[in-house]
Amino acid sequence: MVVQQYRDGGGARAVRALAVAGVIAVTAGCFGGDGESGASDGSGRRSVAADRPLDLLGQAADVLVEAGGAETRTSMETAAGGTRVTIRGQGAYDFRRQMGRLKVMLPEDAAGADGHRPITELLAPGALYMKNRGAGVPDDKWVRIDTTALKDGNLLTGGVTDPMAAAELLRGAADVTYAGKSELAGVTVHHYRGVADLGRAARAASPQSRGALSAATKGFSKDAVPFDAYLDEDGRLRKVRHRFTFSSEGPEVSVVSTLLLYGFGLPVTVTLPDEDAIYTGEIRQG
Repeated sequence: MVVQQYRDGGGARAVRALAVAGVIAVTAGCFGGDGESGASDGSGRRSVAADRPLDLLGQAADVLVEAGGAETRTSMETAAGGTRVTIRGQGAYDFRRQMGRLKVMLPEDAAGADGHRPITELLAPGALYMKNRGAGVPDDKWVRIDTTALKDGNLLTGGVTDPMAAAELLRGAADVTYAGKSELAGVTVHHYRGVADLGRAARAASPQSRGALSAATKGFSKDAVPFDAYLDEDGRLRKVRHRFTFSSEGPEVSVVSTLLLYGFGLPVTVTLPDEDAIYTGEIRQG
């Protein structure tokens, strides 16, 4: 895990925890189906068809806003030097407020000698709050990051792709093919495969997401982001896998991030920390 310091717009020191290194791959069975629940079929459903994939994908973020809250699981996997590293997260997200709370689990040896306590992350428009992230940060303090100042726009920072940003990326979809119908955790889903353009997605994104996605257009070495998206019969995004590419100190790095959504309609409460709970000191690398 790469940890770098930067100054936010207010001059306070924070940490940029970029949870990627090397080449990454996500296996098809990353999440499985145990313990996952999906909304039951009902009347008034949208018709998900193979003949208008661009429309369906372009509306995916709007459909999630209508759905409100949802439970989520995330996975980001890296493979470098023959070692595969997996960072997993689980929590809930409110698509109407674009706010969420997740517990992010670091893999063995990814957090250094300080142990492997879960990182608590709060997601909000333009901001990422992290607790238990960074050596020297008191246990009761949060680190706040301005996501519009991140080169990746919080698509990779902290080991989690913001769920709304993941959905908004599909607004930039092109070269889409319909890969067929299957079942995910007992729910019928339609699989679409294509490439999203970061710039196009940023221009079409909601005002809350536009700043972070616009920042991402400057940070990745390729604007083209291949994806696999799975929509249910109501047009709700159930699973999406993105493959990002950026330049590091050496060869290009490929990052695969997967998001799983279920339990739609869940009430989600996210309370952001007060200013006096934000840590403004120096964060040691480690």
